[in-house]
Amino acid sequence: MGMNVGSESTTEDEGIVDINTTPLIDVMLVLLIMLIITIPLQTQAVSIDLPQGNPPPSTEETPVVTLVVDFDNSLTWNGQPINGEADLQAHLREIASGPEASRPEFHLQPNRLADYKTVVHVMADAQRLGVTKLGIVGQEQFADGK
Repeated sequence: MGMNVGSESTTEDEGIVDINTTPLIDVMLVLLIMLIITIPLQTQAVSIDLPQGNPPPSTEETPVVTLVVDFDNSLTWNGQPINGEADLQAHLREIASGPEASRPEFHLQPNRLADYKTVVHVMADAQRLGVTKLGIVGQEQFADGK
């Protein structure tokens, strides 16, 4: 059995080409320990008392107010024409006043040819004056491409 202690050649020593797996094994062991520690925390249950059954239907019917923005940007409030900004704001203040539960729903029905500016102006006025139950209806005209 012989051992080479030195090299008789004048070339440089070759580097070690094996991958050092010690750091990789250390990282994997740390990750395994963290996984083992966190698993019992994830299996703990939180008890919540959920309501049973269906709630009874509401006996009160919420009134609905419809504002239509026509193709020529004219406004009609439940079929009655609105004459100017002051008239619109008075109607919006009327439905925004009173207790929250008894306020009517405000349905905005824009025509697809109406200006975006007019529709957004009505929505901004409604929000500023405190209308909370706002819905945009009549969207099927935009989906059909009529």
